[in-house]
Parts: sequence; C-alpha cells; structure tokens
Amino acid sequence: MNSKVTNGAAGSVPQYLEVGGRRLEYVRLPGTDPAAPELVFLHEGLGCLALWRDFPQRLVVATGHGALVYSRYGYGSSAVLERARETDFMHEEALEALPALLDQLGIERPVLFGHSDGGSIALIHAARARRAVAALVVLAPHVMVEEFTLAAIRQAREAFATTDLPQRLGRYHQDAVATFRGWNDIWLHPQFAAWSIEEMLAEISVPVLAIQGHGDEYGTMAQIERIAELAPEVRLAMLEDCGHSPQRDQPQAVIEATSAFLRGISRAGTS
Repeated sequence: MNSKVTNGAAGSVPQYLEVGGRRLEYVRLPGTDPAAPELVFLHEGLGCLALWRDFPQRLVVATGHGALVYSRYGYGSSAVLERARETDFMHEEALEALPALLDQLGIERPVLFGHSDGGSIALIHAARARRAVAALVVLAPHVMVEEFTLAAIRQAREAFATTDLPQRLGRYHQDAVATFRGWNDIWLHPQFAAWSIEEMLAEISVPVLAIQGHGDEYGTMAQIERIAELAPEVRLAMLEDCGHSPQRDQPQAVIEATSAFLRGISRAGTS
C-alpha cells in the first residue's frame, strides 16, 4: 500500500471493509442529532476520502448530521482499479456499489452529498435505485456531456503528461496512473459524448440543492439549470469567485447553503 495515503476526513484514521469483493476505505463522523439522516459524501472523478480534507467535519459540526466519507473503488486507499471503466460506470456506482455499501453499514435514508461525478452518482441513485433517500446536495454535477467539459479534460490529460500532476495525485491515491486513466480515458472515449442522465431527473422525488461556481472550469451553469428544469423540487446556489470545487473555493457559502437547506427539509418533515 502507498504509505502516504493515511489520513481520512478531518485527520480521522480510515477503516476498511469489503464490498462486492473490493476493499473500500471509509470514516464515520458522529453527529449531535441522532434523528438526522446521515450525510454520505461522494467524491469527484479524481477525488477520494482524504481530498475532502476537513470539509465533512465542518459540515457535521454545522448541521448536527453524522457522515460517511469513503473512497470509491479505484481511488485513495481503496482497491486499485483493475480494468478500464465502461460508459455506464456512474450507473454501476449508483445502482450497485453504493446500495451495497449502505446496506453493509446499515445506513438508511441518507442525504447524498456529491461533488462532480459524485453528484451525478447521487442523482442516478435517487432516480433509479428504488431506495429511500432524504435529500440530495450536488456540487458541480454532470447531467450531460458538454464540449466545454471535454476541453478541460483534454487539458488535464496534457497536464498529467507534462507536469508534476502524477506526483501530486500520488500523495492521495495508491496508483495515480490507474486512477487518472480510469477517469480521463472514459470521459474522452468517443461513445461517452452521448452520455446523459437528463431523462431520469424527473424521477427524483426528494429535495435537491444544486451548487455551482460561475468560474467552474469543468461545466457551465446549464448543468444545474437543467436539473432545476426537470426535477420537481430543486434549489439552486450559484457562487461567485468559485471554480469546480465549491467546497474548497467557497466552503463557508456551501456550509451555510447546505445547513439552511437541511433545516428546511427537517421542518417540512415534521409539519
């Protein structure tokens, strides 16, 4: 194992479990409100448990909700990706891997908190997994493929080949090459250009908070605007001076928006 990959969210020591024959790293962060649904953090396409840094703990403190933070297969200290991803990899995560993980940890009716690819996984899960979900918070999610996004991903491929990006990713992932290629190759695969989850957004029956920065280098506002057009109950937060990672660029704004959203959900549930 890469010994550099040791610290979880907020410095917590990760635990490990087998899900579908694959080892996954995770941490559970206790909340102060035992009745509040657990937050489940779903990271971006090059993210992992450690790359959330202290944001999950800050949100737990602000909201009272407990949290699960984990690295999906192929990321962080979870099992290394063994084969190229298919175009339905986000559907597989949302409808097979995530339900199995939640069942194993006994988590029911979570609030899914997803960033980028993780936001897409949250949307797919809420629409098609046929499982109880309390709400969704999605940061810079993808619901369709934009040329704007592909251009940025091509630039990332060039950076991986010409800069110290492999070494920087290697601080967080056991196999930086496998992690990067697993994300980059499928997004740039010709068949992936037609990928879309727009047709399922109307099937989401729970409240959604969609957050995106005006300076997002991996997607335009059309992504969250499309969610608002098609899903029945959506609140949008569009942040200034913010790129593709609102939880890093504008953490306090994200915490405040999420806290207000969750309070609204709680009031609605008790009225």
